[in-house]
Amino acid sequence: MADSVLYEVTDGLATITINRPDAMNAMNTETKVALRDAVEEAGSDTAVRAVLLTAAGDRAFCVGQDLKEHIGNLAADRETGSSLTMSTVAEHYNPIVRALTQMPKPVVAGVNGVAAGAGFGFALAADFRVVADTASFNTSFAGVALTADSGVSWTLPRLIGASRAADLLFFPRSVKAKEAFELGIANRLVPSESLAAEAESVARALAAGPTVAYAALKESLAYGASHGLPEALTREDELQTRAGASEDHGIAVRAFLAKETPKYLGR
Repeated sequence: MADSVLYEVTDGLATITINRPDAMNAMNTETKVALRDAVEEAGSDTAVRAVLLTAAGDRAFCVGQDLKEHIGNLAADRETGSSLTMSTVAEHYNPIVRALTQMPKPVVAGVNGVAAGAGFGFALAADFRVVADTASFNTSFAGVALTADSGVSWTLPRLIGASRAADLLFFPRSVKAKEAFELGIANRLVPSESLAAEAESVARALAAGPTVAYAALKESLAYGASHGLPEALTREDELQTRAGASEDHGIAVRAFLAKETPKYLGR
């Protein structure tokens, strides 16, 4: 793993830290590759039961594409007549968002500062966003004459509605933490000095929880977002059968009857 992304697994929790604080955690090619690889590794590792995605420093979660590198790549494309620069969406951003949204385990984003462009997309791809009161969000794309990527066209309208999403996409602006909480972008709003501890606490609680049930909940929410009620009911039946067959369900029922706190195994 490159130094620009740190990866650690302890007690079922994978912590992924974007580590370019001096560049406001902007995505250059090295960082995009490392983040993609880290997220995919966390998704496939059976020892990982939850993921915490966060960033170094206190200024930014991630400001999206590294524009300094981007300008150089565009110049190279013009010289060669190619369009390799924009292939980063297919090669990096899409795989990162797919891995975050489709992994069968919950993902918590600890948003410590500015989340803009693709950085906003990564935060939206998480299941929970614990947000510092000093953080902010910005779609940014139209401000540099680009359209949405990193899943924002799918995730943002589902969180705040199509009308508000269109407003933020066509007229990019800084959405401060308090407004983000009111809109539903932030799940929890905490003082900046408490962010690291609170985000880790949420993620560790999920890592100790019923992993099969969480995976089913995550799948059912994604399925229900793009299907009608009859199809959603059928999928709920299928997923409930899966959850009901898990060891954790048996543990939960026995603990309930015994008036004890269940200790889940994640299977």
